Amino acid sequence: MTVTSLAGAAGMGFVLLAIVVNVLYVRAGLPLPTSGLSLDATTDALAGIGKRINAPSVVVPATWVFTTLFAAGLLAVLWRDGQTGSNIWALTGFAGVLMQNATFMVVESLRFGTAAAARHHRGSVAGLWAFGNVLFGFNQVFLAIAVLGFTAAGAGLAFIPAWHAWLGWISAALLFVSSTAAPYNAEGAGRVGVIGLLGWVGWAAWIVVYSIALLGV
Repeated sequence: MTVTSLAGAAGMGFVLLAIVVNVLYVRAGLPLPTSGLSLDATTDALAGIGKRINAPSVVVPATWVFTTLFAAGLLAVLWRDGQTGSNIWALTGFAGVLMQNATFMVVESLRFGTAAAARHHRGSVAGLWAFGNVLFGFNQVFLAIAVLGFTAAGAGLAFIPAWHAWLGWISAALLFVSSTAAPYNAEGAGRVGVIGLLGWVGWAAWIVVYSIALLGV
């Protein structure tokens, strides 16, 4: 397997793991940032979740490895000597992925913090819950940056077809718009949640298509 093929496989592996982890979180009863639950209901759910969030979280670090490999593969394929414009866009995409990984590491950690607070000090849940919700929302801007950068680089080099580029543009726009509503979702209200969900689905599909392109290099 070539390095670029490994990057393509990592991209598809990330999407698969992300879906599985989120399904397991929902089945475990973890309140999602846009659940719309009251603070009391959220606290009760977090207090009762116990160690059920441990198992899904075990594989979460693998998703960050996969996205980094995927982004590094894209950067290597899209980099061209003397092509300053496309190189800058490719670096922008790579930076977006790294920032997303770092930010979401904090989001994941806060889930354990809020669960522990719900069991031992209910009064501190409000602050941790709001912190995690807003950070979750703002994190979408890094997804938008990643999609924007790699889409611009790929389209500029004719590495991706026009429909794939449009998928990237639209997904990036939806994610950015959703991120701007983060301060209004501090309590988990889920305003413009549909926009964020559509952006995430588009982003996941964008990754799968780009991964297939990497497998063909």
